[in-house]
Amino acid sequence: MKVTKAQAQANRTHVVQTASQLFRERGYDGVGVADLMAAAGFTHGGFYKQFGSKTDLIAEATACGLAQTVALTGDGVAPAEFVRQYLSREHRDGRGTGCTMAALGSDAARQPDSVRAAFADGIESLVAALSRGADAAATPAARAETLDMLSHAVGALILSRACPDDAPLADEFLAATRDALIAALGMPRSAETAAAAVKQN
Repeated sequence: MKVTKAQAQANRTHVVQTASQLFRERGYDGVGVADLMAAAGFTHGGFYKQFGSKTDLIAEATACGLAQTVALTGDGVAPAEFVRQYLSREHRDGRGTGCTMAALGSDAARQPDSVRAAFADGIESLVAALSRGADAAATPAARAETLDMLSHAVGALILSRACPDDAPLADEFLAATRDALIAALGMPRSAETAAAAVKQN
């Protein structure tokens, strides 16, 4: 049976979304074309009817993942709320559905320009989304603050994920960075840190 253009596009979108999740879980080199297509429910031979190369798919999957990050944690959300959501244990543990920057940033540095361009475009979209949620106007200083906040948040998530899941250090990275960023934004400390301070006193 002939596939309609609409169905072909839906199939392609499904492959891209599946790839986006698998790449975040396993890395770009940890997923072969055959495994990817099988996970999406298609045959290996159908890949090259939809994509010119694996690199083309990687670029599209990267853009898809970064768009999801913007939609879930950054689209008009106030910076402090972004920090709370981003540096949560739930986000940390959701590798396949979590931040593409934290999951694949190191991998992207070794990819062709098309993939790195997709990263840069996605990051710019997130910075713009966070700026819409900020009180300050989109001045160079405000942009620099957003980039600084994002760099700290991504770094903390990477370090937390590098630790064993049940390691206290994994949670410390999240809590310490979350509270420092929220304090810098002039917001109250998290409930976890406030509770710890009460116990210490």
